[in-house]
Amino acid sequence: MTSDNTIKKGGFHYAFLIVATGIVITCVPCAIVLSCAGIFFTPLANYFGVPLASASMNFSIMSIAMMISLPIAGRLMNKVDLRIVLSACVALCSAVLIFFSFAGALWQFYVGNFILGLAIAPLIYLSIPTLINAWCVKRVGFFIGLCMAFTGIGGVIFNPLGTVFIQAGPEGWRTGYLVFGLIILIALPFTIFIVRSKPENKGLMPYGYEDLASQAQSDGGKIAETGVPCGKAVKTAAFFAVAAFCGLITLNQTVYQFLPSYVTSLSQSIPTLAALTGVVASACMAGQAIGKVILGAINDKSVKGGMLFGIGFGIIGVLLMWILPAQAIILLVGSFMFGFVYACTTVQSPLLTRSVFGTRDYTSIYSYVSMVGSIFSAIAAVFWGWICGLPNGYSIMFILSLVVMVASILLGMFALHQSKKLEKTAE
Repeated sequence: MTSDNTIKKGGFHYAFLIVATGIVITCVPCAIVLSCAGIFFTPLANYFGVPLASASMNFSIMSIAMMISLPIAGRLMNKVDLRIVLSACVALCSAVLIFFSFAGALWQFYVGNFILGLAIAPLIYLSIPTLINAWCVKRVGFFIGLCMAFTGIGGVIFNPLGTVFIQAGPEGWRTGYLVFGLIILIALPFTIFIVRSKPENKGLMPYGYEDLASQAQSDGGKIAETGVPCGKAVKTAAFFAVAAFCGLITLNQTVYQFLPSYVTSLSQSIPTLAALTGVVASACMAGQAIGKVILGAINDKSVKGGMLFGIGFGIIGVLLMWILPAQAIILLVGSFMFGFVYACTTVQSPLLTRSVFGTRDYTSIYSYVSMVGSIFSAIAAVFWGWICGLPNGYSIMFILSLVVMVASILLGMFALHQSKKLEKTAE
């Protein structure tokens, strides 16, 4: 092994810059596009004189575009330099938001959000797992969780900033879009100058390769990427189980959006809870940010353990919010714990996919898995909104959430069991 690709154990590794780039991607473009979308719905509805549903349709259109984009992006990222793909996505996100600041009709937002969905899907779903899997052979879960935690942190940073611009005047939303579009460009130097598709592009071995030294030597100084070829993987029962896991866990995540309205319904009989309407959502966001890092670290030890921990916390959280809502502290603790299962969407799903199918065709396989998640994401808000509108709707929502979480555990366990039967080969 040459000195060019030998890294002193415990020293600085270029992979840390890749992780920093992942943090910038999730904290800036992903957080702005996804976590801050909602603050523009009401201003747009008021400006164009349309129902709120017409403005919020932007997010549904974006979700549909993400579903279309993922399998194409997965194949593209396997063949084209990641610098080109990710930089193009960042630039496109920036351009669309800047365009929104000049838009004069609602249909222009529909078209723009479709384009935005095509561009943001590779960034939020594929970029982090692909980069971390390529650059790290240890602490993969921790690094993915750390990066993904910044979608929530970015939302905490940029939502108040956007609100300031929006409230500055009747067309303050235009300034908000313009500023956000320019801020997204911060990510470009990282995707252009730091991102490399694989460590070999820098004459390096992946972070943690020293722990697999014997395998590296037997492979001529390289750690072989082993796994199930994509063509075979998508035909297996394990694939359908993983895809269903991703879909259900995404469906369950959207329950978070209805927690404030649940608290509002309780405040009619328990007035002291009225002040918690906004706080309960913040507690959940805090839980998902912390949960992503913890889940990632646990997954480095055991994928099964991470899954049981994250979903188990979610089950306890739902039970607390449903059965003991009168106690404010218990309600907030329940919401915080639900944040851990919320975190499973972008942490547990990719790590489960990696564990079941290996790293060989990971990006392509996970793009199809994520596509199922996008489908469920597109229908989730409508589904839960309909459920909550029924008599005793919130109780039904919590019961269904519990059923979905138990089903997710069973699907994940089945996929891990089936993984033992799959033949994993090197490229």
